[in-house]
Amino acid sequence: MVKRELWISKVEAAWRERSVLWLTGVRRVGKTTLSRSLSDVEYVDCELPRMRRHLEDPEGFLEAFGSGRLILDEVHRLDNPSEFLKIAADHFPDIHILATGSSTLGASQRFRDTLTGRKRDLHLFPVLFRELELFEGVNLEQRLRNGGLPENLMSSTFPEKDFAEWMDAYWARDVQELFRLEKRDAFLRLLELLLTQSGKLCELNSFTSTCAVSRTTLGNYLGVLRETGVVHVLRPYAKHPQREIVAMPKVYGFDTGFVCFARGWRELRPEDRGFLWEHLVLDELLALFGRDAVFHWRDKQKHEVDFVLARRGMPPIAVECKWRIPDGIGKNFHAMRNLHPEARCLVVAADADRPRVNRRGGWIETGLQYLENAIKLLDEL
Repeated sequence: MVKRELWISKVEAAWRERSVLWLTGVRRVGKTTLSRSLSDVEYVDCELPRMRRHLEDPEGFLEAFGSGRLILDEVHRLDNPSEFLKIAADHFPDIHILATGSSTLGASQRFRDTLTGRKRDLHLFPVLFRELELFEGVNLEQRLRNGGLPENLMSSTFPEKDFAEWMDAYWARDVQELFRLEKRDAFLRLLELLLTQSGKLCELNSFTSTCAVSRTTLGNYLGVLRETGVVHVLRPYAKHPQREIVAMPKVYGFDTGFVCFARGWRELRPEDRGFLWEHLVLDELLALFGRDAVFHWRDKQKHEVDFVLARRGMPPIAVECKWRIPDGIGKNFHAMRNLHPEARCLVVAADADRPRVNRRGGWIETGLQYLENAIKLLDEL
């Protein structure tokens, strides 16, 4: 079992702030493995009917447990999971609970209380670039092609059947149990389209004919996909409506392997790698700063920047993702800084290492493993 120390440290940090931690992540991303790798924990699988019966009396169960660390895996299988977690947070602060699920609390009808102010949230991502060294024999090419779900990542061949089985299980177990949507074919068709067009501007009206449902229905479906972590929806960064795109989001698939599966890529061509590299950079930004801090940028003359990191009280950081360190990409940075002169510029390249200033281009370039250091450097400028 590979211990993902990065995420173990995040769990420990969250538990120091709140006694209840809500751990989300897509199916097979490793939530159970992470939970079991924590020290001194009592593990409860809420999918087992016998365990659900034990948890029907929250106060009695928690009083008997006393204190310590409790894992409630697949907690949404309880009749009223938010009641159990609320009682634990309010009346049993000596019990540290990690509860796992596939969506945010507020998105599912199964949760009647979002536990605002009582918990911390943590989203587990597919294996990040900086975690690759934990997986012996796995290189960057394999991560791009197979994706970051641990079992898929370790496969010596492209795990096509596993991708197809995952899609079926996602619909049957996550979507139907939590949201009870109808029209399976339309929902999965939208997901397939979004994976195929990952990283592009998303106009749902263009999908209504192919999916044979209304724009409103597609909007609901997109919300479910976002809340279950299967797509990342990036809003545009804009302060000048007459000159910038202000409404149309970009949508990214959650995993490079599923993007390759949807596009029919079994082997990667040189031109595919830079496109998939962009997804890895996005994962790292989201893992570091959360989805509310990451945007895309495009003006009406079609200049664009891959990502904009926007944090409260800090200047925005324009981020470009490149497979190779570029000689010059100044026009996009220049166009953005014409409208946002306070912006700072960062290039994340697969062949770069420690952060360094490109004085001719006017940006900092860095390898992905040093992304956090590069951003700290930009903040100090």
